[in-house]
Amino acid sequence: MLSVEGLETAYGQSQVLFGVDLRVAPGEVVTLLGRNGMGKSTTVASIMGIVRPRAGRVAFEGRPLHGQPPYRIAQAGLGLVPEGRQVFPNLTVRENLVATAANRAGRAKPWTLERVFELFPHLRARASNYGNQLSGGEQQMLAIGRALMTNPKLLLLDEATEGLAPLIRAEIYAAIARLKREGLSILVIDKDLRSLMRVADRHYILEKGRVVWSGTSAELAAREDLQHRYLGV
Repeated sequence: MLSVEGLETAYGQSQVLFGVDLRVAPGEVVTLLGRNGMGKSTTVASIMGIVRPRAGRVAFEGRPLHGQPPYRIAQAGLGLVPEGRQVFPNLTVRENLVATAANRAGRAKPWTLERVFELFPHLRARASNYGNQLSGGEQQMLAIGRALMTNPKLLLLDEATEGLAPLIRAEIYAAIARLKREGLSILVIDKDLRSLMRVADRHYILEKGRVVWSGTSAELAAREDLQHRYLGV
């Protein structure tokens, strides 16, 4: 579904990515792992066209995305949950969700307000509250719901549970597991390695802008040396 080949990205004279390759197949949950500053968020920003790569190829369902503006990439079927959530503070929960609603693929069962509220019951109770009145966990649920309302084929979560309480993290991961069961492809960045290994099919580890290892959850669980060397756990 998603194919990234030889991705190189820089901010001015400072190069961050050095030939990143990765794949996400239909229905897969794939992770980007690594310590802070290794290029994970830059990879997602490059895929989404927020940052323009210097070199490399990004394709989605066989169609090239590199060089396209972010709105075109979103329209192709990629939904982003950005680092820091970035909900609209002066819109209510309901308005945040309705603002992004689209069903360009004509799905028979699209994401609606009711489906988002079923996935995250906290949001139903807060539907009339403004974005800046929500807790961090509620804002993250709203950011995920907002992305789902675009009815994406691939969901990208940048720092899925950063800074959230354990109970909220568990709820987010339960939602990711449910989305996977429903067949949604997901590319996720997070530091909760134990939860990631339970839900993800495959993992990529980034070190200084390069993929230094990739494999399945079972393979990663068996490699404590990799976990200590690159993930600091």
